[in-house]
Amino acid sequence: LAARDDGAGVAHGAALRRRTARDEAGHRLLAALLGFVDQELRRLLLGVAGRLLPLAAKVPRGLQHLVLQRVANRLFAQPLEEGAFDLLEGRWLRLEVRDLGVGWCVTRVPGGLRLVERPRASVTIRGDWRDFLLLASRHEDPDTLFFRRRLVIEGDTELGLAVKNLLDSLDPEHLPPWLWNAVERAGRAVQEERGEAPQGPVQGARGG
Repeated sequence: LAARDDGAGVAHGAALRRRTARDEAGHRLLAALLGFVDQELRRLLLGVAGRLLPLAAKVPRGLQHLVLQRVANRLFAQPLEEGAFDLLEGRWLRLEVRDLGVGWCVTRVPGGLRLVERPRASVTIRGDWRDFLLLASRHEDPDTLFFRRRLVIEGDTELGLAVKNLLDSLDPEHLPPWLWNAVERAGRAVQEERGEAPQGPVQGARGG
């Protein structure tokens, strides 16, 4: 009787190990499948951005300024209230996206941020849209992007460095979760597209 019990115990243990091994294999397969789907979604998102952004760049400048100004003031309402953008009071920052051939001048006014078409700015930050995306998604820190000349500061260097620090300090928690997730995934796709090792967002960015 004891021998039969021992045999049953051994068989049960073997069956349990086989079931555990199957479960682990299933979990690995599911994780691999989800990783593949996530990677394809990132590539799709980047491809859509690559097609839509050049079209958006053709929108009349006045409409661009109106839409971007409203979006910026809504997204950065808390940093504006906390005085993060006060360094732009009476001064103009120009952001130029080289590969799209567009640029916007922004300043701080009592009502928030104001975007206009302005021939001269206190400081200009220039780069390609993918590098701005890496900056926004926290997949590259500003120091690296500026050191490698992928983003360039021209004009008032002191103000430019202050703006760089401002951009680095903005908390993704101020963004809607769906927007941050899209930006973060698109930034990861840019790294993969360039053959760079994907890394998590730097600083205190939330995961997606």
